[in-house]
Amino acid sequence: MAHLLDTCVWIDVERGALAPGDIAALTHGENIFLSPVTLAELRFGAEIAPPALRQQRLAAIARIEGKPLLVVDRATGMIFGALAAAMHSGGRKPRKRVQDLWLASQALQHGCTLLTRNPEDFAGLPGLRLADYSLPAR
Repeated sequence: MAHLLDTCVWIDVERGALAPGDIAALTHGENIFLSPVTLAELRFGAEIAPPALRQQRLAAIARIEGKPLLVVDRATGMIFGALAAAMHSGGRKPRKRVQDLWLASQALQHGCTLLTRNPEDFAGLPGLRLADYSLPAR
């Protein structure tokens, strides 16, 4: 089994809240994958950050760019549409969770478990396997 990591995981690593060993423990040493959606979210965060923080964030992105990447393709789009419809039918607004729906779609498409600190963002999505964690209170 493999894991797709939610953007929050990479942010927690960048901030020092999670170490690579923590990720290995959370994923049981299984393969981990990166999404272009996550790269987009991280790049956006870097671009709008103050200059000193921007350089730090761009360096963090450069460190993870070599991770195996899952592509977004036709099948991903079809799964996304079905998940968005399921979310809508459940009374939730898919437009507010678009990036999360793309990540969930990729996880489903590739048979990955989605590792996240925010399981409520993915609640009620049919067939999605989640692994979640929490950070210690500061």
